[in-house]
Amino acid sequence: MGAPAKTFRMALASLIIKEKLGTSARETVEQIRENPYLQYFIGLSSYSNEAPFDASMLSHFRQRINIDLVNKINRSMVKKNEVVK
Repeated sequence: MGAPAKTFRMALASLIIKEKLGTSARETVEQIRENPYLQYFIGLSSYSNEAPFDASMLSHFRQRINIDLVNKINRSMVKKNEVVK
């Protein structure tokens, strides 16, 4: 019962956006709501003017995904991108 779970991609991408923009949880959700590119980044298949989740979900995401893991994944993605070039 209850709301369906959010995907790992949505959780991780939202935390990456929050860290990169240096915004609060509410500002992060608002940025995602307004920006189709950020919506695509978090895994949505089409643009929606509605917020994909409540700002309080970011604290749940942070509890499940350690910021050290987010930073480690970011570094890994950068390294892979450097190899491709």
